[in-house]
Amino acid sequence: MSNPYREIFSVPGTKGFSAAGFLARLPIAMAPIGIVAMLSQTHGEYWLAGAVSATYALTNALIAPQISRFVDRFGQSAVLTPATVVSVLAFLVLIASAHQDWPVWTLFASAFLAAAMPSMPAMLRARWTEIFRDRPELNTAFAFESAADELVYIAGASLSVGLAVALFPEAGMLASTLFLAVGTFAFVLQRATEPTVRHVAGSPAQKSAIRLRPVQVITLALIFVGSTFATAEVSAVAITKDLGQPNAASLVIGVYAVGSFVVGLILGALNPRMALHKQLMIAVVVLALTALPLPFAGTVPLLAAAVFLSGIAISPTFITAFGLVERRVPAAMLTEGVTWVTTGIGIGMALGAFVAGWVVDTFGAQNGFWVSVAAGLAAVLTIGLGQGTLAGETCDDACPLPQAAE
Repeated sequence: MSNPYREIFSVPGTKGFSAAGFLARLPIAMAPIGIVAMLSQTHGEYWLAGAVSATYALTNALIAPQISRFVDRFGQSAVLTPATVVSVLAFLVLIASAHQDWPVWTLFASAFLAAAMPSMPAMLRARWTEIFRDRPELNTAFAFESAADELVYIAGASLSVGLAVALFPEAGMLASTLFLAVGTFAFVLQRATEPTVRHVAGSPAQKSAIRLRPVQVITLALIFVGSTFATAEVSAVAITKDLGQPNAASLVIGVYAVGSFVVGLILGALNPRMALHKQLMIAVVVLALTALPLPFAGTVPLLAAAVFLSGIAISPTFITAFGLVERRVPAAMLTEGVTWVTTGIGIGMALGAFVAGWVVDTFGAQNGFWVSVAAGLAAVLTIGLGQGTLAGETCDDACPLPQAAE
């Protein structure tokens, strides 16, 4: 049996842009927690560290789709370079502000400007789509990207915090900024695999991708999905602390990501032929069902087992969601469409962490997982109601141009 991952990387240029893109997206996980680790040590105030980190994360969630919209109109190399320069310089100012104890407003201002960081997962998926459009290999490529996203979240956050604690407070942020600069510029230099800019006269390409109903349905669903694993992380930390084993939290969270990583790779290798909107429905149903045991896990081994089980549907959900975006969004709007979906995940993580934290403080650590249960059910309802839209059976004035059938 042939290895589907070896096949997708046999195409010239794929190894290069994938490696560069992996470095460039490490800051997705490193920067938010790196800001907290840096400022909590330099200023000693967690509220300030959290506020600056939230300023960066929420601003990036709003700006990244707009940057991707410009990418669709003018090309990756024309937009990524200036956006990355602004982000890198702003991160350096933020690091200097923390180290030199500059006025607090400089922290917020530099975090705001640093949010110009482009959405590298969208850029990578756009390149894979350019190579394998309307071919089964694209599903394998998306599976690889989802697995790589998992690795970024596993390794990035741990690396950022570890460097800040082991070396000096700014070490994690310096490493994150270096990865962003080197990775993005190496990515941009690889012009052979850059997607072609497509302008379609009279098409909805001049509008925002978020006006497309499929993008709205998938983004809303992934807000709930993002909430489920952010809740799992917060609740795992709280429960292991209550059980007197706080160090076990990293193990439990790692097991969660490993489950998603492994199943995602398997799904990409199998490349099922079922229609993607049906695959997505199955994935979110499994996600909701596997969340049910979480509130009842009262020991670390049970918690690790329940968390591992609940993570198996994360990558399949992402793989099918991004696959649907590729099929339901015109090529001239693809990068922005993927970025909106990615943004939905980030918004869900922020909301999930906030709500779960409130539930834990108010009702106890074990009850935090009920937020995961509720979010899973909301994802099922959203995708269930949106099946007609995702299947291409309904349309409005913002519908994409016809594309190949699944």
